[in-house]
Amino acid sequence: MTEETRRKLFEGQKTVDKVQETEEDVVLNMSLRPHKLTEFVGQKEITDNLKVCITATKQRKEPLEHVLLSGPPGLGKTSLAHIIAHEMGTKITATSGPAIERAGDLIGILTNLEKGDILFIDEIHRLSKVVEEFLYPAMESSQIDFIIDKGQFARTIKFNLKPFTLVGATTRTGLLAAPLRARFGIFYHLDFYQIEELARIIKHSAKILGMKIDDEAAEEIARRARGTPRVANRLLRRIRDYAQVAKIDKVNLEVASKTLDELRIDKAGLDEIDRKALKLMLESFNGGPVGIDSLAASLNEEVDTISDTIEPYLLKAGYIKRTSRGRVATKLAYEHFGIKYAKQEELF
Repeated sequence: MTEETRRKLFEGQKTVDKVQETEEDVVLNMSLRPHKLTEFVGQKEITDNLKVCITATKQRKEPLEHVLLSGPPGLGKTSLAHIIAHEMGTKITATSGPAIERAGDLIGILTNLEKGDILFIDEIHRLSKVVEEFLYPAMESSQIDFIIDKGQFARTIKFNLKPFTLVGATTRTGLLAAPLRARFGIFYHLDFYQIEELARIIKHSAKILGMKIDDEAAEEIARRARGTPRVANRLLRRIRDYAQVAKIDKVNLEVASKTLDELRIDKAGLDEIDRKALKLMLESFNGGPVGIDSLAASLNEEVDTISDTIEPYLLKAGYIKRTSRGRVATKLAYEHFGIKYAKQEELF
């Protein structure tokens, strides 16, 4: 093995250490995450299918096929990756696409995986092209083709890997290269949660946090949580802070509503940036159509923030719609702000 190869493997090992250290740092943040499929609320069709896949794979004593999880942020993709590892009884190594900068980083991670281990790559659509191409043989035949030297002296060295499962998470499935997407055997798309499901999650989280909360308060938080468990748990933590300072033993509807109003989360679950985006469309662009680049520039936000965080819920809730000419505010958006709707929808 050449010195260059050793250097790259060493760099890869440092990346593994950094990933593992990061995972230890976020243990507290994961305290509200479910650990088993039976604890996972919502996405029933996905969890039922996943249970079948895991059970069959364990009976065959094989590693699980590679899994691709897609959907807006905060819906449980990371939780499902850790649940898969728990259900399979294997170790999970978690990282993200932007964190794997060089091929040597990926090689170090892959060579440290044991048979059946889970490699979880969040934001997998942001892998560099070079790193992504190293994944192809690793996913397909548990090998890495590593080229050393250059020109006429170039030759390929194959590293044999132990069979592993790659779990990729993405908010932008369309940005995944077709060859990478084709190598996943299991695809799941996570959608926004129903209010009843979020209320169950909130009550379960409240129990873990040592809070007392009534059904009406849980439903109010769920109604304003944008259909997203991560948002629901974040709001619950803020309400816990308020209740603790105010020495309130049990959170009721009045306490929950007051806290959420002070957090500027309105009855529809829209926060400050949501309302700012909608009002901009209504007032500066006359309801649209408006391109996402123009919207991002006017809001002084990144395009990815608009497309990944703000837009999905506004689309799902019916406040905006996509057209060939750009985003258009719907009648519901006008009504939300008490503005008269005078457009002819068929024009868009």
